[in-house]
Amino acid sequence: MAVIKHKEQRVGVFIDAQNLYHSARNLYKAKVDFGAIMKDAVAGRHLVRAIAYVITTESGEERNFFEALVKLGIETKTKDLQIFFGGAKKADWDVGLAIDAVRLAPKLDTAVIVSGDGDFVPLVEYLKLSTGAQVEVIAFGKSASSRLKEMADDFVDLCANPRKYLIGGYRQFTITKSDDENQNGH
Repeated sequence: MAVIKHKEQRVGVFIDAQNLYHSARNLYKAKVDFGAIMKDAVAGRHLVRAIAYVITTESGEERNFFEALVKLGIETKTKDLQIFFGGAKKADWDVGLAIDAVRLAPKLDTAVIVSGDGDFVPLVEYLKLSTGAQVEVIAFGKSASSRLKEMADDFVDLCANPRKYLIGGYRQFTITKSDDENQNGH
């Protein structure tokens, strides 16, 4: 079934920044171009709200990143990195993202989840069945949950054209044969 995207659709974009950051770093040793992702997420439709869920550290080195997101029209919600006894670290926004998506769903025709985290499968199911919203997922397909990809009405695989969605270091990553084939349409 082809997903329909028309300019009157009201869109909300929910970005799991940590998921994208780690996927881009692990797969390509590069950073994410959130501007390119936003362009494809909105796809000429009416943007109601875009929210990125981000983690703050004691060093504050992420401040420039947060400012760049705001310049792109992306609201940021921050949470402090938790460091537990023994050095374990936790930085998780899954519940916050899900609650915001459910809360905003009545104002949306389409919810775009920018994450490959399989923990969002119940959210996708809920939004589709209970609110009737179209749910689209944008993520790096190589590291995204297969169930999440299946459940979405539309899935944009950032691995299909990594150069479009990455900045810095993109010349350093190695394109695999499948990436090159996807990019060249073979």
